[in-house]
Amino acid sequence: MSPVVTPLTRRRLDEAQEALAARDIRLGEVIARVGPCTMLPRREGTHFGHLVRNIIHQQLSTGAAATIHGRFVALIGGERDAPDPAAILALPEEALRACGLSMAKTRAIRDLALHVVDGRLPMHALDTMTDDEVIQALVPVRGIGPWTAQMFLMFRLGRPDVLPVLDLGVRKGAQRMYRTRALPDAARLEKLARNWRPWASVASWYCWRALELDDATSTSPRALRAARRVP
Repeated sequence: MSPVVTPLTRRRLDEAQEALAARDIRLGEVIARVGPCTMLPRREGTHFGHLVRNIIHQQLSTGAAATIHGRFVALIGGERDAPDPAAILALPEEALRACGLSMAKTRAIRDLALHVVDGRLPMHALDTMTDDEVIQALVPVRGIGPWTAQMFLMFRLGRPDVLPVLDLGVRKGAQRMYRTRALPDAARLEKLARNWRPWASVASWYCWRALELDDATSTSPRALRAARRVP
């Protein structure tokens, strides 16, 4: 049986921030400047509804995605964040396309629904699977790659130690934080992240936030002292 992974809570986020700041002076400075991590798992609705929403939002602006998702919810009926997979499969592709979905997203959502209905994707078991098991269960679905699976682990299941090595924002944030000449590739990011374990998800969140700071690499004595004090 796979070990149960405790999802992130406010207490665990505080623990992660303290540990990361103590181990990594540059990351500690960013933590001090950004403030508390707010990456608590989003638990509204169902896992299936969360994945459907993610597929709809891919490569769209927030406004456009919200409009299409609203039409989709109105078409399917039921709870907004808990659509019924069987209800989706009962509709023709043309009805889903009329919501504004592309053909690729229509087929991805239908494939996701089919994986749930026929049992290939056991939604009820995802919470108790390891990170690797969750990824292996999700990536066979059309439209869900490793990155989408990792975002699901981080933001839906609240897994604390996910490192999305191909995420451009995380790579750029790490480049800025550590002042590397080149954008870190996957292998380089793994090395930079050695001190992040077992809180790589939280460190990745701070990499994204680092890009929002005017200067994420200041090493003034005052900034370094502040980084050491961050809980």
